[in-house]
Amino acid sequence: MDWKQAWSTTTNTTTAALDSLSPVFVPFAARWDMEADRRTKLRTPEHLKTLMATQKEHNAARSTLSTAKSQKLTARAATNNPFAASRRAARVATKAATRHERDTRDKLKEARVNYPTTLKARAIQAHSVHAVPGAIASALMSTQHLTVWPATTSALLIGANVAGLALGRRKLRVEVDESLSLEERQLMARLDPAYWVEHAPDRGLSGTVTTPPAMEPGGIRCEVRLDGTWTVKTLADKADSIRALLGARTALRVRITSASRGGWAVLSLATRSAAAGVSSLWTPDRIPADPLMMSLGLDTETGDEALVPFDERLLVSGASGTGKSWSFRPLMATAHLRGDLLLIDGKGEESNVWEPVCHVANERDEITDTVDAAHTEMTRRKHDMKKRGISVWDGRQLTVVVDEGQVVLALIGKDKDRLQRLIELSSLGRSRGVVLWWATQYPLTDGAAPGVHKLIAPNLLTRFSLRVAGTTQAQVALDDCAHYAPHQIPDGREYRGHGYLKGYGPRMLRTWTLDDAGVRALPKSIWTPTQSTGGQTAPAPLHLVKNTAPSGIASNRDKVLGAVQSGARTAKEVADATGLNKGTVSREIKALTAAGALQRTADGRLLPGQQAA
Repeated sequence: MDWKQAWSTTTNTTTAALDSLSPVFVPFAARWDMEADRRTKLRTPEHLKTLMATQKEHNAARSTLSTAKSQKLTARAATNNPFAASRRAARVATKAATRHERDTRDKLKEARVNYPTTLKARAIQAHSVHAVPGAIASALMSTQHLTVWPATTSALLIGANVAGLALGRRKLRVEVDESLSLEERQLMARLDPAYWVEHAPDRGLSGTVTTPPAMEPGGIRCEVRLDGTWTVKTLADKADSIRALLGARTALRVRITSASRGGWAVLSLATRSAAAGVSSLWTPDRIPADPLMMSLGLDTETGDEALVPFDERLLVSGASGTGKSWSFRPLMATAHLRGDLLLIDGKGEESNVWEPVCHVANERDEITDTVDAAHTEMTRRKHDMKKRGISVWDGRQLTVVVDEGQVVLALIGKDKDRLQRLIELSSLGRSRGVVLWWATQYPLTDGAAPGVHKLIAPNLLTRFSLRVAGTTQAQVALDDCAHYAPHQIPDGREYRGHGYLKGYGPRMLRTWTLDDAGVRALPKSIWTPTQSTGGQTAPAPLHLVKNTAPSGIASNRDKVLGAVQSGARTAKEVADATGLNKGTVSREIKALTAAGALQRTADGRLLPGQQAA
């Protein structure tokens, strides 16, 4: 047996046990020392002089009162007449002596308060009250066998008092990690129970006691014991006082949550990020094996990967500059690789990157046609599911992404039919494999320019929010989890792509990001209604563009065809030649290519159909 190792193990175990017990007795030792210090400060020469004078005066008053009572008895014995002068004089003298004795007694009490006995002497006196009678009782109760329980009980009380003081005054063993920054060392020193209990009353935190802090991947964490009327909520309301007590910088995130047991809270300081050492760049390898889940990002406190349902309706909120578009792209890429993706881009910039990859719409007519096509596909799937007797769509998921929601609502808000179809997509589409994802900078449902419609928002159950403008937007962005406070996320470049997921807990997530090159590297898959069959023959393809124009006026399709016949070989050249926007040119090229009027060469150049042949 390795005695050295056994001794080391025993020592470490004992020390760890004492470290865990010490915070429990810190308040007791602190109150003891505070009272002892108060008594010591009051024991001044002036107070002692006053005490001695009042004792002398009280003793004299007691002597006078004793003499007056004796004279009163003598006068009563001398005559039976209660109205005799001698008896009346004796009574008056006794009353005066009694009042004087009472006054001097009150002064003596006050003087004793001002010059109290030391706390150590008072403790000895208190323990003597039970120690001496306990020892005597043990001796008297013993006959043939020694009765020890009265004395033992007294000794245990004395031992408990001494042990409590020793544990409360014990300096905890704090192992300092060399990797700790200066800020972290200062915070851990101020979270030490001894420092906390001594300075907490100055910040209105009396009745709270911390446990020794621990360094975790996401920063510093410690538990706080809540005595008296303290609750987790009242402690959270004192966050500013805690920040002042710790001397923490304003930008440092301080989080107060409930512990696993009642009467305790958890205090977390985000001095680090568990995701700091992991690249945020998304690749297809990030797609989970579970087909019903997709990866949103990493938990900055634990480093765990956060997953969200793939087939659930989604709301993503984030003010301008928070990284919303780049954070949303990995989810869109997952939807594109697993199924079909329709992007309704209200602003237009995002569609510039996604147009070669999936179906996009950014002009008014394109948006309305895409909403019609998605709604028609949802209705077609409903009839197909009825024919086959199934309740959940078993084919490819069609994900309809709306970004930016405020602009899209502004474009179709007055078109009641299109708006109703968009609402029905959010409420009826999920079971039919048509899932709506909504992104907005303005998570508001009321006002002149809402970011999400009030009838669509309740259907978007999965919600992720980056930094938003205020509490009203936070309420819409995270619903009943608005207390995560996404509006309080610091406004800094290092916090782009950081936000909160509804129901995950108030732990900040760092999302994956996908740059323009990553989007362009995705395989091309342009959705058409014929792609989404569930084992049945699809109906005639739906046309997403108007094919005719008023008599005598050249249609957009004729303009595109004429430009190609005149020598334009790329979509950009066609757009420059016709003056049409890029989305319209792309749409017409697709239609003309499908009809055989245009052909694409291997390098992507456009040629008239006959010339290509």
